[in-house]
Amino acid sequence: MKGINRARTGLAGAVATFTILALAACGGGGSDTAGDGGDTGDGGSDLIRVGFSQLGAESGWRTANTESVKESLSADNGFDLTFVDAQQKQENQIKALRDFVAQDVDVIAFSPVIETGWDEVLQEIKDSGIPVVLVDRTVDTTVDDPFVTWIGADFKAEGTTAGEWVAENAPDAKIFELQGTLGSGAQVDREEGFGEVVGDQIIGKASGNFTRAEGKTAVEAALQAYPDMTMIFTHNDDMGLGAIEAIEAAGKVPGKDIQIVSVDGVRDGLQALVDKKFNFVVECNPVFGDQLAELITKVADGEDVPKETIVIDKAFDQTITQADVDARAY
Repeated sequence: MKGINRARTGLAGAVATFTILALAACGGGGSDTAGDGGDTGDGGSDLIRVGFSQLGAESGWRTANTESVKESLSADNGFDLTFVDAQQKQENQIKALRDFVAQDVDVIAFSPVIETGWDEVLQEIKDSGIPVVLVDRTVDTTVDDPFVTWIGADFKAEGTTAGEWVAENAPDAKIFELQGTLGSGAQVDREEGFGEVVGDQIIGKASGNFTRAEGKTAVEAALQAYPDMTMIFTHNDDMGLGAIEAIEAAGKVPGKDIQIVSVDGVRDGLQALVDKKFNFVVECNPVFGDQLAELITKVADGEDVPKETIVIDKAFDQTITQADVDARAY
């Protein structure tokens, strides 16, 4: 698209005015891919060409986020989207990003699987003049001004909200922390926010890699290692659902014998809250594709955009109703 390519030249200089974010941001439909290639729209001279690398499909949250992104970055909305699922492997994302550069897309957007290890490819993208929009998570890099803007949730605030509920409602709880993918922004910041409030109550930690199966395995081991634990703080709902399976298999009652505080707010997680198997859920809203589309359009046109866009989250306790869950969009 000639107009956008001209705008990119000016934008490359403008990118340098942005300060690198210190934030570490959040935890489908269409023509999906399995990480071995991309799915590309029909394209056209008037469409904004976007390369988007999703980190994977490890959870219900991620699936809902992918669906929102694909729905918003459609040809009908003015985009020619190339989408690649990295299957939670950084090497797959780096390959996808280099492919986007080779395709000379107008904007690159991606959700980095972890924070570090991006220096070389980000420098290559910067040298190409293609603007970068970070989605959900951010990066820790030595590259100056590697991205134009970031959109996502405040992970640390999510951990803080969970910790504040524990401090008020279970001040004597002995907590096992079920962490997400180690080194990811969601894991790092949720751990920090939660720990600053109730860190002295945490008796053990382990990673469940944001998946239900690994969450179950981690809790099975934790039940043996920490027999006196009375609460699990899980970095996402899927791991918490795996924890329920492990707790019930051990003959205990989730939500009662072992309370569960979670982050995400996907339908299955909120159903567990209605069923009294979860005790408290902090939302990490995945449905912000429309906001992302608006940002990408402005970036492609060379307009000024905010350095960060925080997606607003809610929190839920066991007063939530079945009607609330049934009305959930994800």
